[in-house]
Amino acid sequence: MKKLLMATMVAALAACSTTSPDVIQRGDAQRLSQVQDATVLSWRPVTVDGSQSGAGAVTGAVVGGVAGGSVGGHREGLVVGVLGAVAGAALGNAVERGVTKEQAVEIIVQLRNGERRAIVQAQGNENWQSGEPVMIITTGGKARVVRAPAATRTN
Repeated sequence: MKKLLMATMVAALAACSTTSPDVIQRGDAQRLSQVQDATVLSWRPVTVDGSQSGAGAVTGAVVGGVAGGSVGGHREGLVVGVLGAVAGAALGNAVERGVTKEQAVEIIVQLRNGERRAIVQAQGNENWQSGEPVMIITTGGKARVVRAPAATRTN
């Protein structure tokens, strides 16, 4: 039972969010976006730290409290339940942070006007190369880098 509850918690937290450049959020569909042409100067792999919304801690506390509360008699169950809730909250928080951590890339680009920008986004399917033409697509204050279509590439 404990394993099932823990697996459910991990699955629920893993499904919470993504920053993948290949996934468009529902609220961004059918919105006008700004597109800027740019050239990749460099890129490097980075890790986006996991979130701590509190959902993992609350879920862990409930699971730990219920599991601990069923141990022994009334008094022992109460003490073990409290300890289980505290331990479960700490574990749930750590699980949430771990499952929401993402591998990403920091891409440094130069716009046609000479300005430089740095954008961090989840690792998509692209392998970036210095000198490669790209487009920066900005929607609602969020930006992502995509490979420029062949028709817009200038060599």
